[in-house]
Amino acid sequence: MLKAENIVSYKQYIVSISIIWILVIILLGRFFQIQILSYDRYSKKANTNRIRKITSTAPRGLILDRNGQILVDNSPSYVLTAIPGELKNKGQKFDIISSIIGLDSLEVSKNYKKYYRGKFLPTRLAKDLTFSQVSKLEENKINLGGVYYEQIPDRYFPSKVKASHILGYVKEVDRPIRKNLGNKQRYELGDMIGWIGLEKQYEYYLKGIRGTSFYEVDAFGREVGLAKGLDSQNPEPGNNIVTTIDIDIQYILEEIMMGKKGVIIVGNPSTGEIIGAVSAPDFEPDLFTGLMLEKDWEKVLRDPDKPLINRMIQGLYPPGSIVKMVTATNLLLNPEFDPNKYQRCDGHYQFGDRLFGCWQSQGHGDMTLNTAILNSCDVYFYKNVHLINLNELSSTFRSYGFGQATLLDIPGESVGIVPTSEYMTKRYGRYGWSKGAILNICIGQGELLVTPIQVFNYINLLATNGNAGTPHFVMVDKIPKNIAPKLDSKFWNRIKTDMKDVINHENGTGRSANPNVDGMIVFGKTGTAENPHGENHAWFIGWAELDDSKYSIVVLLENSGSGGAVAAPVARKVFAQISKNTQLSFYE
Repeated sequence: MLKAENIVSYKQYIVSISIIWILVIILLGRFFQIQILSYDRYSKKANTNRIRKITSTAPRGLILDRNGQILVDNSPSYVLTAIPGELKNKGQKFDIISSIIGLDSLEVSKNYKKYYRGKFLPTRLAKDLTFSQVSKLEENKINLGGVYYEQIPDRYFPSKVKASHILGYVKEVDRPIRKNLGNKQRYELGDMIGWIGLEKQYEYYLKGIRGTSFYEVDAFGREVGLAKGLDSQNPEPGNNIVTTIDIDIQYILEEIMMGKKGVIIVGNPSTGEIIGAVSAPDFEPDLFTGLMLEKDWEKVLRDPDKPLINRMIQGLYPPGSIVKMVTATNLLLNPEFDPNKYQRCDGHYQFGDRLFGCWQSQGHGDMTLNTAILNSCDVYFYKNVHLINLNELSSTFRSYGFGQATLLDIPGESVGIVPTSEYMTKRYGRYGWSKGAILNICIGQGELLVTPIQVFNYINLLATNGNAGTPHFVMVDKIPKNIAPKLDSKFWNRIKTDMKDVINHENGTGRSANPNVDGMIVFGKTGTAENPHGENHAWFIGWAELDDSKYSIVVLLENSGSGGAVAAPVARKVFAQISKNTQLSFYE
């Protein structure tokens, strides 16, 4: 037998064996790492391919009025989804879907890209389908492989009121929204999130917990049954919230404000509860439920009446004469001021080289503080301006809550402007303004700007001697402590007497706010605020006392004229309706 000569040296043999053993050790080490050390990691990956997690939407909590009537509910809505891994010939299937549901195939495709989360995760194509549309989709199921539909709870508004700026609305979570969320893990694409109003403020309470189910899938991503060993979890509905709103009063306010622009707020000054509020014009509360196309959104956005603006908390207005009680407070705290001293009003007042006119061009004659407030005389306050320091007046305004948020439980509140010397210098320069600016500010004009909700808090403080609760819309155990000026009772009583005369004196500018209801006493103040952008704004603020209860009101009508002629009659209607309501025991 012939044998080949072994030309491999022993050294080469040892090297070869060593390399083989090194490779075997590396292989065994890698095997150990994968099978033992990284078992959990790769097991999860394998289960991800084998098991599909399906989540179900939880119903949001209900929003109720103070008597338990439903303001916001949930109703079932059909949503069309697709599993990308099972979806073949997307364009053809999108065309079929488009022909059935009436939504352009480009919009269907856009939604597919917008809500895509993964190859085997449901991707939303359309929502708010009718039962008829779902039936037709079911008829075409053989041509729509990978397309499914499910039922989700959508917001529904069953009451007779809108209250749209109070309740707010929800919005679908898309990629940009989810990217900016601080708690991304709580939301999936297509979830609903409170966007404005109470829906946003109380999102944590209203949002429920999603349900989960686990299904085994084959190599093609098709479901073959429930996964064993993994328990499904039913969705948990969100918590209900009870508001301070009374549906009947809210309905009355909405009827009164129909066709008007402005704000009306009615509440309980002692507790700060708001029982009705309207920012007009408003919008239908279900405007943002269902599918809203971009062109529809643009139409609402470009509406010249700006219905999306919540004038109650975002509108900035000169208050006019309704803040003369702030100036009166500042004067009464000055020992040099005599409220009973007569000051002559001839219809104008000259300060430096400027002439400041009174709204009553022929003048009011001799005025005291009381008659100046009930007649709403401007010249009286002009003549006492030498006793007023701008920064001290600014501090008094802030003590009544102006120039700062009221901490109302609706997000987006503006703080307004209460000018100080520093503010005026920054805005106009050191020599660009003079003490004459305070003449405008002391009667609620000039640079002073307020929101209606600040005015509501202000009138509540006047009605309760500074003991008003912080304004709020939802019944809660604790509300933030309210601000209040520190005044002796004699000052509060003096201001109340003046405001009572505004309504009941024969020369009072607020006479038309009195409903002349037996047992009801009305206090108030009118205001006609000059508007540099158009007609004057009409104000009325006040409260009514009836059967040991108090009801405060703020009326603002944009570009409407005189507060006494236009806003005060609106208050009269509201007070008259309140007196007829037989379910007011909760104000006691």
